[in-house]
Amino acid sequence: MARIAGVNIPTGKRLIIALQYIHGIGPKKAEEICHKTGISENKRVHQLAENEVIKIREIIDRDYSVEGDLRREVSMNIKRLVDLGCYRGLRHRKRLPVRGQRTHTNARTRKGKSKAIAGKKIVSKK
Repeated sequence: MARIAGVNIPTGKRLIIALQYIHGIGPKKAEEICHKTGISENKRVHQLAENEVIKIREIIDRDYSVEGDLRREVSMNIKRLVDLGCYRGLRHRKRLPVRGQRTHTNARTRKGKSKAIAGKKIVSKK
């Protein structure tokens, strides 16, 4: 199993797919890394030579912010918004959607499981 940027990437998958297991690398960046190293995207991870893995590791360390550094950077950006007390920071603090989505019926991922409200049932007339 190849270990790149502190992540064990799966050996049976194509290189372009396996690189996406690293936080901060998506399809486009995985493609760029393959072109920079000169390694075929369709090559499987277990087929890579040791020097190719080292080459990939060096390019990721040099050119991209991934894993722990990226997570730290994002959390610091959110903390800055919260400390400023701007609108986006307040939304983060209240754990509500930050980018203008409606919350009347949706936003369950952000708000959590819905809570039952006592006395909300509609009484039917007979």
